[in-house]
Amino acid sequence: MTGATDPFSASIIPFEVPEQMRAFAEKGVSQARENYAKFKDVAESHNGTVEAVFTSASKGASEYTAKLVEFMKANTSAQLDFAQQLFGLKSPAEALELWTGHTRTQLETLQSQAKELVELTQRVAAETAEPIKASASKFYKPAA
Repeated sequence: MTGATDPFSASIIPFEVPEQMRAFAEKGVSQARENYAKFKDVAESHNGTVEAVFTSASKGASEYTAKLVEFMKANTSAQLDFAQQLFGLKSPAEALELWTGHTRTQLETLQSQAKELVELTQRVAAETAEPIKASASKFYKPAA
């Protein structure tokens, strides 16, 4: 249904793109392709960084959980040993002495366990942040 009165018909208005406009459009397409390639490279790099961060965080969480279970077993065992020793005592003085020694030992143990957990947490945090630092250093140079 293309007739002489159809305003969209190519036969009515012959149109040719000027050379400058064509060059401008080709330059725009070329720049768009380059920017897309850069964006794709950055996105792939960041995907690898995110995977490394999650892998490191997951490994660290597993280590932390294993350490907590280890501490729980040790503390439970110490409490059971203490209870068993209490049943074998003959006087309140012995009980007080045992109780005092056990309390001192448990406080020292809890302090050392807390210190271990803090060190583990700091190490895991540093290892988890390392892929982010490495990725950022590729794109942002430190100020001089």
